[in-house]
Amino acid sequence: MKSFKIDWLILPLIGVACVLLTWTVSSATWAKDLPSPLKTWEASKPYIMEPFTKRGEMDQGILRFSWYSLVLVAQGYAIALIIGTPIGFFLGLSTTFTKTFDPIIQVLRPVSPLAWLPLGLVLFLGTGKDAGTYGALFTIAICSMWPTVLNTAVGVRAVPQDYLNVGKVLKLSRWKTLTKILIPATLPYMFTGFRLSLGIAWLVIVAAEMLTGRPGVGGFLWQEYNALIYEHIILSIITIGVIGFILDRLMSLVEARFKAIS
Repeated sequence: MKSFKIDWLILPLIGVACVLLTWTVSSATWAKDLPSPLKTWEASKPYIMEPFTKRGEMDQGILRFSWYSLVLVAQGYAIALIIGTPIGFFLGLSTTFTKTFDPIIQVLRPVSPLAWLPLGLVLFLGTGKDAGTYGALFTIAICSMWPTVLNTAVGVRAVPQDYLNVGKVLKLSRWKTLTKILIPATLPYMFTGFRLSLGIAWLVIVAAEMLTGRPGVGGFLWQEYNALIYEHIILSIITIGVIGFILDRLMSLVEARFKAIS
């Protein structure tokens, strides 16, 4: 029990203290424009202590901004999984499909969100005022789907042939082969992809909100950058990091739960 407290409580606190000390020294010496931790807290206090308050479109509590961002990320992430998972299975099962589409995937995969967003806005220009929302969803989905696609494909290819032979001996239908053999065997790879995709989706939301001017953590960060309010920029960065960490931990718990069931 004592060792657990040291590993999971005291050591992380020491790490945080080191970061705060470095931050304080930096703001007092070579980075004069960098606000100190105390100054950052004082300037950010209204956004933290009243996290759901709405004073204006781009002047809201930090958790309210976070909620806007999370809703958009959840929608884009869901689209990425719905599209990416079947593509991954097709890549893993069909050599013809792989030869046809894998080169296209490899070309599109490294494209930056900053490049996809203008295309998304053009695609949904006819939707009027919702073009920014749809463009952001398009960008989140297309940027975050690739880890799911590739890891699912790797998982399908890694399914032992003996498993498939058993399915043939039992004369399982294609649907039962998929649900009883392929999906359970591929699940660990799929969750690795899901986890990576979630992290990318959360990263993309910042760029999407910055360029579309939507209210959210990314939009708030961009607004405060233009206003040169460095304390709020730091608040946004910390918020993005903390939420990203929480999302990763939650996905890890879901993965462990599925593994326990299977």
